[in-house]
Amino acid sequence: QVHLEESGGGLVQAGGSLRLSCVAFDRASPSIVSMAWYRQAPGKQRELVATITNNGDTNYADFVKGRFTISGDNTKNTNYLQMNSLKPEDTARYYCKMGLYYADERGYLDAWGQGTLVTVSS
Repeated sequence: QVHLEESGGGLVQAGGSLRLSCVAFDRASPSIVSMAWYRQAPGKQRELVATITNNGDTNYADFVKGRFTISGDNTKNTNYLQMNSLKPEDTARYYCKMGLYYADERGYLDAWGQGTLVTVSS
C-alpha cells in the first residue's frame, strides 16, 4: 500500500521561503503519472495549488503564480514545492497528491499525504 510522507512545513515570517517535499513509499513501485500540491486553510475548502505531469508540464493557481514552483524527481518518487515570498494568507495545511499507475488490477489511482502545516506570520 502506498504511503506519501510530506515534510518541510513550519513557521515563517511574511516574505520568507519554505520548501515542501513529498516522498512516495510503495513496495509495488508504481509509475508516477502526476504530482500535485493542495492546501486547506482553517474553515475553508481544500484548493489546488500546483500540478506537474511526468512530462514536466506545470500548472499553478493564480494566487501562487510567480511565487511557488513545483518540481518532481520520479527517480526518487519525490515531489517538491518551493514557496517564496510567502504571505499570511498562505497559511494552511499543504497536502501532496500523486497520480499513480500500477501494472496490475489497481490501474490508476490517486494517493494523498497527511499534510504538513505552513504558518506565515505577519
